[in-house]
Amino acid sequence: MSRAGFRQINSGETLMRLQYVTNQTVAVALCGRGSANMAASRVLFVRVFRGVVTVRRLYCERAAEESPKKKPKTFPKIYTKTGDKGFSSTYTGERRPKDDLVFEALGANDELSSAIGLAREFGIDANLPFISELEKIQCMLQDIGSNLATPLSSARESHIVKTTFNAEPIQELEQWIDKYTAQLPPLNNFILPSGGKASASLHVARSVCRRAERRAFRIVQAGEADPNVGKYLNRLSDYLFTLARYAAKTEGRAETTYTRTP
Repeated sequence: MSRAGFRQINSGETLMRLQYVTNQTVAVALCGRGSANMAASRVLFVRVFRGVVTVRRLYCERAAEESPKKKPKTFPKIYTKTGDKGFSSTYTGERRPKDDLVFEALGANDELSSAIGLAREFGIDANLPFISELEKIQCMLQDIGSNLATPLSSARESHIVKTTFNAEPIQELEQWIDKYTAQLPPLNNFILPSGGKASASLHVARSVCRRAERRAFRIVQAGEADPNVGKYLNRLSDYLFTLARYAAKTEGRAETTYTRTP
């Protein structure tokens, strides 16, 4: 809207009421003191018509030598206190005890992502070629967490659409497993977690994955999560085992084989 009809704002004024050309219309501007350096300021454009008050923001120019006081910075708090009584919320808004099977599965899934993150860092240090795959898997685990956190018994269609977990990632894992298996010698003995830091950390991730799989299958078998979640975790443990062997081979590190103790 045009500023025509307003008089010039003097630098010494702090609060002004300016009469606009239209009847019963007033603009109220807050302007600072100081030099002729002009800056933007807020203006409230108030109109009263038949008992109805409407307010709009307009543009005002003001002297701005004195900067307004800055509001203290606020930071989001990491704690919510909503779980202090031993209950947490699912994605559907349902409140359940913290030791509920859903949260057990979510916790194991989170541990798995952390273990893979550690293995990924060791892989980066060793310049191994599968780093992007591990990162993608961590993203898939976030999707799995969303599915586990959405019990079907309390989910609406809008929840299900956002958290569906399909079979395509399972097929991708199988392709990766076949790719690395083709580059490895046949496995004739049981091997112990070993073969360097990257390899050993992948074995740790594999064993955590087995636990996450067991926790998730309880939810799947109860009909509360997508069956593809359990299938993916089952296949993921095979992938991590294969990748651990591949990491040892690529780094030229020997794997320790199992020997029966006398």
